[in-house]
Amino acid sequence: MCGRYTVFTEAEIIEMREIIREVGRRFGDDAAKALKTGEIFPTNIAPILGIEGNHLAPRPAKWGFPKWDGKGSIINAKAETVQKLPTFNNSSAVYRQQPPVFRSPIMEHRCVIPSTGFYEWKHVEGVKKKDKFLLRLPGSEMLYMAGIANVFKDESGQPYETYCILTTAANNSVSVVHDRMPVILMPDELDKWLADNGFMNRVLARDGPELVLSAA
Repeated sequence: MCGRYTVFTEAEIIEMREIIREVGRRFGDDAAKALKTGEIFPTNIAPILGIEGNHLAPRPAKWGFPKWDGKGSIINAKAETVQKLPTFNNSSAVYRQQPPVFRSPIMEHRCVIPSTGFYEWKHVEGVKKKDKFLLRLPGSEMLYMAGIANVFKDESGQPYETYCILTTAANNSVSVVHDRMPVILMPDELDKWLADNGFMNRVLARDGPELVLSAA
């Protein structure tokens, strides 16, 4: 799974800093200030990317679809079953499960989650504390994760956008710490992921790229 990730904005990470600035230009300074940076937790507001017109555009969204019973959030969806599980239809504060699952978001509301890496924890038998690792693409400051987005309504009826991160079986570079990893996109694949259903199916079925681990 992916339970936390990073949005680092050091001066050398120009691409991420530009995404944050673009949110401010498009949605105002308050929206940019609401974005969480550093270590991102479920329910935080962070930038996601979508296609508007013929180009990529960032917007703020909340990490995690609300669960149907209102208790907690769904932060990940499995690539293997994302087109088969039940989806959610929100009606004010109360909504009902409807089949088939995340199928509407995966077909109509795909998104990209820009990050600078993600965290996983390794459990060592007999040791209570788990070791924390940061995983990143070798030679790259950015790591783009495939996701799905959806709009829900809060208790007052106001709409808000949420997103889930898609996960797949861990490859050899990740399986030493966890059996799942995010579905990762290369920088030149973002437009195709968002617009091409055939490419989407290939991405969901493929192995993830090799990553590098460092103690966090």
